[in-house]
Amino acid sequence: MSENAPKTREELFAFLDGLGIAHKTVDHAPVFTVAESVALRDEIPGGHTKNLFVKDKKDRYFLLTVEENAEVDLKQVHNLIGGSGRVSFGRPEKLMEYLGVAPGSVTAFGAINDTAENVTFVLDAELMAHEIVNCHPLSNDATTSIASSDLIRFMEATGHKPLVLKVTS
Repeated sequence: MSENAPKTREELFAFLDGLGIAHKTVDHAPVFTVAESVALRDEIPGGHTKNLFVKDKKDRYFLLTVEENAEVDLKQVHNLIGGSGRVSFGRPEKLMEYLGVAPGSVTAFGAINDTAENVTFVLDAELMAHEIVNCHPLSNDATTSIASSDLIRFMEATGHKPLVLKVTS
């Protein structure tokens, strides 16, 4: 990320609007875990996400965006995503520096803040099978729904070519 401040939710929405990407946002109390967000399922249809910010042995960073209840084998996922050796969780400072979000607010929309392309984005194929995907709009007090194909378009517009892979078991 450059010296610029992280983008706001309003800047994210303006970016989506500029791309002609339809989006709908529901405000709610802040949620920090998948378990806390379960109450929102009836209100917000589509695939709900869990995000893992990880790094490999060469300090290459990845954001794995998977369906909320999916399991990722952190001992093996490096083989699928092209990582060098096993991955471990990235530090909160790098999360803020690269994606402009704090722990608990991690989102694929953080690609808008990764102007230096420090992060490889990996979207799980099972999540992307949903017509609609739900992500935090850079903070955990709302959920934004967009078409899964538009999530890829958004990422490409930020300069990222997301990997769509089956990374869950």
